[in-house]
Amino acid sequence: MAAKKKTDAARPDVAALRAMSAEELRGKLAEQRQEMMHARFKHAMAQLEKTSELKVMRRQVARMETILNEKEQRA
Repeated sequence: MAAKKKTDAARPDVAALRAMSAEELRGKLAEQRQEMMHARFKHAMAQLEKTSELKVMRRQVARMETILNEKEQRA
């Protein structure tokens, strides 16, 4: 059985997130949370086609929060 190839197209580069300022990261985090909220509503109404996107979004939010916390601890 062949191994599944992961696609990183939906995930922004971690280096790009680390290069952002804390304020830019907070703005991007708010946008991502808003997108996730809309996706949850669509999922509840059975209109979300790719349910795996919820998992990707949740992990992206966690990734951004981690980077933001690292920046705040360094400052």
